[in-house]
Amino acid sequence: MAALPAGLTAVREAHRVDEAALRDWLAQTLGLRGELQIAQFEGGQSNPTYFLQIGGERLVLRRKPPGKLLPSAHAVDREFRVISALRDSPVPVADALALCSDEQVIGSLFYVMRHVEGRVFWDPKTPSLTPAERAAVFDDMNRVIAALHGLDPDALGLGDYGPREAYLNRQIVRWSKQYHAAEAPAIEAMERLIAWLPQHVPPDDDLRIVHGDLRLDNFIFHPTEPRVLALLDWELSTLGDPLVDFAYSALTWRMPGGGFRGLAGVDIDALGIPSEAEYVARYCARSGHPLAVDGTMPHWNTYLVFNLFRLAAILQGVAARARQGNAASEQAVAMGQQARPLAEAAWQLAQGA
Repeated sequence: MAALPAGLTAVREAHRVDEAALRDWLAQTLGLRGELQIAQFEGGQSNPTYFLQIGGERLVLRRKPPGKLLPSAHAVDREFRVISALRDSPVPVADALALCSDEQVIGSLFYVMRHVEGRVFWDPKTPSLTPAERAAVFDDMNRVIAALHGLDPDALGLGDYGPREAYLNRQIVRWSKQYHAAEAPAIEAMERLIAWLPQHVPPDDDLRIVHGDLRLDNFIFHPTEPRVLALLDWELSTLGDPLVDFAYSALTWRMPGGGFRGLAGVDIDALGIPSEAEYVARYCARSGHPLAVDGTMPHWNTYLVFNLFRLAAILQGVAARARQGNAASEQAVAMGQQARPLAEAAWQLAQGA
């Protein structure tokens, strides 16, 4: 590909695929023929993601990374299932086309979806927008999250998409295991959180589809309008408590800038970005969840603590893959180093929960 679109790079050496085998699969499965052009998306720390152009179609391929993987991670087959189920729902998703479970084709399981043309805002300060546009972007993200959490999993054929009870307890166990499986140097704050979290689990809320990675850069917006065209990256999706899921999207207000791409310390009023409290209140109005008398969401700090803990566990896994040389991004080493400060921030927040 002579001139790569923004956000793309040449395929990294560790993630090269057999292009002839992939071209044959696309022809046999989707009827697409012609010259295959392939590049890799720069983002994505977990599953390598590729941009494909063939037969007049622009596609996206998501695959499991090569090499030794942590248990239950990189479930691209689950991504394919959920976005297929959501195709005609109020939640906008990319058009899922085909899943390939034959690892002989490119070396690991993968699926292909149609490419969605639009904007991805990597910086939550969204410097290219006006204050009114920023407010609208955050509000539409909020709208889509509330729409997702309003869906009935059973009606979509997703009633068995995950266990139906004890979501947060299961998540604590899962991410504690993933953190230890990464075989990285121990983080004292993580060990404290592993003991603290099971003692502070709020009651389960409604059982809903949860995305698991609700942050601004996983939403594709219309090229010119502050309107979501697709919610991406469903690897961590399952059935669970929607308030835990929503709280992750609100971490943006608590995270610093730089590598964390947060809004802590930013003059959000001047930018037109809603406050965390306004964002939470808007979600509650849309979803029907009650606020406490003081205007806060019950157990809010605990939801935030868990999400910081989970993110630290994920980054510990990124660090492990970086040491093995099969991480999906050039920034993986730096990302992995952020596990410790995140865990320490979570422990500090837990003291006031």
